[in-house]
Amino acid sequence: MSIKKIYSLFAALLASVFIISGCTATDGKRIVRIAHAQSETHPDHLGLLEFEKYVEANLGDKYDVQIFPNELLGASVKAIELTQTGAIDFVVCSTGNLETFDDIYSIFSIPYLFDSTEAYYAAMEDEELKERIYTATRESGFEAVTWFDAGTRNFYTTKPVTGPDDLKGLKLRVQQSPSNVNMVKAFGAAAAPMSFGEVYTAIQQGVIDGAENNELALTNNKHGEVAKYYVYDRHQMVPDMLVGNVKFLDSLSPEEREVFDRAAEICNEVERREWLVQVEDAKRQAEEMGVNFSDVDVEAFKAKVMDLQHQMVADNEKLAPIYERIQTINKEVG
Repeated sequence: MSIKKIYSLFAALLASVFIISGCTATDGKRIVRIAHAQSETHPDHLGLLEFEKYVEANLGDKYDVQIFPNELLGASVKAIELTQTGAIDFVVCSTGNLETFDDIYSIFSIPYLFDSTEAYYAAMEDEELKERIYTATRESGFEAVTWFDAGTRNFYTTKPVTGPDDLKGLKLRVQQSPSNVNMVKAFGAAAAPMSFGEVYTAIQQGVIDGAENNELALTNNKHGEVAKYYVYDRHQMVPDMLVGNVKFLDSLSPEEREVFDRAAEICNEVERREWLVQVEDAKRQAEEMGVNFSDVDVEAFKAKVMDLQHQMVADNEKLAPIYERIQTINKEVG
């Protein structure tokens, strides 16, 4: 039996146990389960530890927060589905995976949406955008409570890449979203959607030629052992989102919801601070692993996908006002 099937069966078994056993611990506290795909040293996890600490410091007589890292409760899409049903209360997931549940999240899959990191941060803190996006999935059973910095996504491969034409013919892992598949195709490569946990083995065995992600994937997930070329084409700035089950969130009293919302804010602050530190550490570690980092002509890559950017906005009426607001922020930030 493959590792993937074992994880799937284990996740299904745990979900069944959660549903059968309910959500109450032996001491009468409500168990709050949070799932994510990263390691226990990742900024996401460190932020969630502060979330746990704050909630339990203020509501520890009622709630027991439990964090499950490393896709322990299943790969991202499966974990989102479990959050929909309430088997999990919160999950950290990429907007690329959320896109399969509501296409409003495809806004973040638009290549070269943000002109700079500063514009990206400003947009993610913009109250108008948060109101539009966070609650868009309520009918699907969950809503966002905060965002996490996941850096800039770039390509890393087993072969040198100096320009967009070097991507032609390569098979590259993407998140399981139509937009990311189309982006990679626009670069002339073949898209291979798969779970993040499968990437290392797929590159190692030559099933794919590389992937696209931030620098931490090279070290935390050891992709730098099998892919030695990391190119800063900067095609996306895609956040991770902490989303919660709607029924659970709506069950909270106003005072309890205020605590959980503040916990989410603290979680965001810690994660973003840790992110900046760990990116620099990851680059140093990856270079020691033999990874070659290279800057390229970003405009050459951008030119390959601008038609896709405009087409994505034209094809989805939900995206136009969000896209326009982000363009305004791009201009304001400069």
